[in-house]
This record gives sequence, C-alpha cells and structure tokens, in this order.
Amino acid sequence: MAKFLAALILALFAFSMLQTMVMASQGHGGHNYNSGNKFGPGSLRSSQCPSQCSRRCSKTQYHKPCIFFCNKCCKKCLCVPPGYYGNKAVCPCYNNWKTKEGGPKCP
Repeated sequence: MAKFLAALILALFAFSMLQTMVMASQGHGGHNYNSGNKFGPGSLRSSQCPSQCSRRCSKTQYHKPCIFFCNKCCKKCLCVPPGYYGNKAVCPCYNNWKTKEGGPKCP
C-alpha cells in the first residue's frame, strides 16, 4: 500500500511538472491574462488610461503618486497590468521602465 501511495504521489508530481512546462512553452507562464487581448502591450487606447489607473491604484494609500505614474506609464506603454498589485509581466514595457536608481517606475 505504501509503495502504491508513493507511486501515485510521484505520478501526480510528474504530471504537474509536465503541465507547467507545456504552459510555459506556450507563452502563458501559468497565466491567461492575454486572452481576448484585454491585457498586454497595446491593449489600451490612451483615453482608457485614467479609468484603468484608477482601478489599479484604488487600494493603495499613496493614491495620487500611483495615479500620476500609472497614467504616465500607461500613455507610453498603452497597457496597465490586471489587479491592484503585481502581474507586471503581462505588460513588458510597464514592467521594464525603471527610475534612474533602477527601481520600478510604474506601480
């Protein structure tokens, strides 16, 4: 019984690793944010930036600076990542724009 349980756990682990590798090779990285081109580079018009940045910055205590830099980044990249924090890999321009000190420019 113990050998069967160990083999089952090993098989599930192997299947999980295989699924992760397949998703990574297809460019999803485990996320399906780009379905329907709702997120990602060039997915917005500049007129949509204020509403998307308002959504992105709605839960921060630093609302004004967040809105300012988010709008600046959105107008350049035409993209705002999903959610309130993180997920920047969906928007490479937004993710890779750095300050002079090397920190992230976009919230």
